[in-house]
Amino acid sequence: MNSRTDHPLDPGLYIVATPIGNLGDITLRAIETLRGVTAVACEDTRVTGKLLNHLGISVRMIRYDDHADQASRERLIARMRAEPVALVSDAGTPLVSDPGFRLVRDAQKAGISVTSLPGPVAAIAGLTLSGLPNDRFMFAGFLPVKDKARRDVLSELADIPATLIFYETAPRLTRTLQAIHETLPNREIAVARELTKKFEECRTGYPLDLLAYYETKPPKGEIVLMIAPPTPGETNTEDADALLREALATSKPSQAASHVAKLTGLDRKELYARAMALK
Repeated sequence: MNSRTDHPLDPGLYIVATPIGNLGDITLRAIETLRGVTAVACEDTRVTGKLLNHLGISVRMIRYDDHADQASRERLIARMRAEPVALVSDAGTPLVSDPGFRLVRDAQKAGISVTSLPGPVAAIAGLTLSGLPNDRFMFAGFLPVKDKARRDVLSELADIPATLIFYETAPRLTRTLQAIHETLPNREIAVARELTKKFEECRTGYPLDLLAYYETKPPKGEIVLMIAPPTPGETNTEDADALLREALATSKPSQAASHVAKLTGLDRKELYARAMALK
């Protein structure tokens, strides 16, 4: 196996994007860099080892994940002063919902050269497949695990005039879709999964429709979840609840629901159900 390049790299930190699924999705520059470094800092040596074996590269791997302490970073910093070191994640571009932020920051503070090699990002791949507006978007990482915290974050981000992009796990997808239905029932959303792999798919629709689909066909694989930006005059669930409470002070639930439906354009049946719950 070839472990060195004919063009020696300068000492420093090299942030190298790796494939998110299809091993063919790696740049020539990334391969050349991985051949030229003396060590690769990675989340899981087994995962990175498979990629390096596929590329025919033999190089020392050093585990570096979310649990790495200051001493681990200091050892890597010391190595970077004299040698070229690569940082990779298990898949995609390092630091995008992956460890590495503190290492990059400490390297910069130490005056060490930091080079970033662009490559695959699941969030961007999902966005290009979604059919949702892409002129402005916001990547928001993973949603909270607990139901209330998840709804709170969705409500907090609801009025941002951009497509929202989240990462999600397959076991939590239906609960997240339920939360979106409760918070933003009239937003178009997209679910992209198994990106760049054999069973890649991207389904676009409304929360309730996708919830019904994935309840009968539990998903597998890593997921990119996207929510379309608000339309002009859109009212989110919290705003609708406030209007319903005001109307319920003087009206029956059915009348309150009809009144708020005219104001917001939301579904009257759903508003009636909310009115009954609030009353």
